[in-house]
Amino acid sequence: MQPAMRTNLADTAIQNIRAEITASRWQIGERIPNEATLADMLGVSRGTVREAVRVLVSQGILETRQGSGTYVRSVIDAEDSLLRIRRTGLRDQVETRCALEVEGARLAATRHTPEVVAELRQMLSDRGEYNPADHDRYVEQDLAFHKAVVAASGNSALIEVYEFFSASTQEIIKATVTGELPEPDMAAHSAIIDAIASGDPEKATLTTRAFMAPILLELDRLLAS
Repeated sequence: MQPAMRTNLADTAIQNIRAEITASRWQIGERIPNEATLADMLGVSRGTVREAVRVLVSQGILETRQGSGTYVRSVIDAEDSLLRIRRTGLRDQVETRCALEVEGARLAATRHTPEVVAELRQMLSDRGEYNPADHDRYVEQDLAFHKAVVAASGNSALIEVYEFFSASTQEIIKATVTGELPEPDMAAHSAIIDAIASGDPEKATLTTRAFMAPILLELDRLLAS
């Protein structure tokens, strides 16, 4: 079989499997038919089915469990959803980041432990101040800090949503440290930890909103100019 023809068959198989999932033929968490059954159902070879399943696993729609089979993980293509998020305006992305981090900090204020607060302080200390010569490390550690704040919320769904959104958050961080947008300083980051440690959810909410406010104001100014 020619490579192009094989690719077309695999693409068709991917579309057909996704259509079955969207139509609720197989529910989330349910095991799909085995390779041979799918090949008969779709009228393609087992190799084509294997390739289609591999792609759908990489997209987060299917999940392969060793010795058990392949299961429906999601009806949403994570890569496609992330691409759509990246196509939205930067203002929308920053507002979404703000909403997620504000709620994360608010919940963290009521659910944190001394160990969590100590870990946040250590992460911020390890990150340090921005150094252009160490750009990638700084961005990575700053993102890890903000993920840890949301993780301190103890809300698994919120943590998962923030993890999904983190690629966009990383782009926002890059824009702030390169001067395109104002970068909150060390004191602003420390204030979030202090607010969480206070156990006051309202203080954590206001502090995190204040953290994001300069970025949002600058975006408004740029959009208005």
